[in-house]
Amino acid sequence: MTTHDSATTAHDSAAAIPESTIAESVVPGAGTAGDAFPDGDTGPRQEGFQSRLPDLTTLYPDLAVLSGSVHKAVRNGPVPQSTVTLMLLRAAQIVGSTYHCIRITDGLRKAGEEERRITAIATWQDAPYFSGAERIALELAEAVLTPNPFGERVSDDLFARASRHYNDEEIWHLTIALGHLGMFIPVALIAKPIPGRPPGKNYSK
Repeated sequence: MTTHDSATTAHDSAAAIPESTIAESVVPGAGTAGDAFPDGDTGPRQEGFQSRLPDLTTLYPDLAVLSGSVHKAVRNGPVPQSTVTLMLLRAAQIVGSTYHCIRITDGLRKAGEEERRITAIATWQDAPYFSGAERIALELAEAVLTPNPFGERVSDDLFARASRHYNDEEIWHLTIALGHLGMFIPVALIAKPIPGRPPGKNYSK
């Protein structure tokens, strides 16, 4: 059974991601009871910015229940939540989702993540701020979401290197987390919920 880098474990115990943050970062419009957004819609905003579609959860309430169940599994998984969330931020950057990038970044900051680590996610390959286990998680996200004209997206070599840092259950944890976000990437890109707004106020229709 593999173990994570001790530095990563220590960092994650000091900066665990709030449960509501993970749900918000994945499900546009579906928060959990007691979510706190003291500043509401923060920062400068382009005038007239509107969502393209109404709130998904008002039309498909069962979807929020399904997502909540997957979220619970992801939340209770063995990989540190900061590793999972940094990986999801990189995934959101790759697919070009402002909504998910803002939501996930806000959550990392609330959890006390270092600003330089958040900033360096886009250029993690040459950044000195990530452990080996975190780097593999980021590389997996890029491989899954980036076409490879020369073969499989997730190569045997990448899987073998991931297996040096993570056991089978942990690899499944990372896989399910990416899949959960992936389910809602089209929601963010097509429906365009308003970035930075709290659940229930992030759709204009």
